[in-house]
Amino acid sequence: MTTTDFTTASVADGRALGLAHYAARGVLEHVLTRHGITFPQQIALRAAITVDAPQTPDDLVTQVRGSLKADPADIHATLDELLAKQLLVADGARLRPTDAGRELIAAVDAETAPITARIWGGIPAEDLAAAGRVLALVTERANAELAALTA
Repeated sequence: MTTTDFTTASVADGRALGLAHYAARGVLEHVLTRHGITFPQQIALRAAITVDAPQTPDDLVTQVRGSLKADPADIHATLDELLAKQLLVADGARLRPTDAGRELIAAVDAETAPITARIWGGIPAEDLAAAGRVLALVTERANAELAALTA
């Protein structure tokens, strides 16, 4: 296991952000694989679970696209996969999570909670607050750049 001396670590940049993202995502995907779900499926299912009322497929696509920046057709395919797995169900023109979908997300959350605690544990609150501010600003700027590129 490699550790980093954070007192001499390099300045945060796109590479550091990417390495952190893919390291954390790798952990999550390892857990998701054991539960038979992909990362995009988990994002879409979580989006359906965290809203107050069932959403239309297009509403969910918009929400998921905001997170994944994926092609809408790919997100629709992901929703179809969740329907086929009976983790989402059509409720008229809307989609809602099934009990199995809610239980799956709860199981993933329970399994990842201790891992998350080990990853984030011991980081001073002021460092987490600073990192949160920087990440929010980077996200805002990157979203603006992406919007300009796709306009």
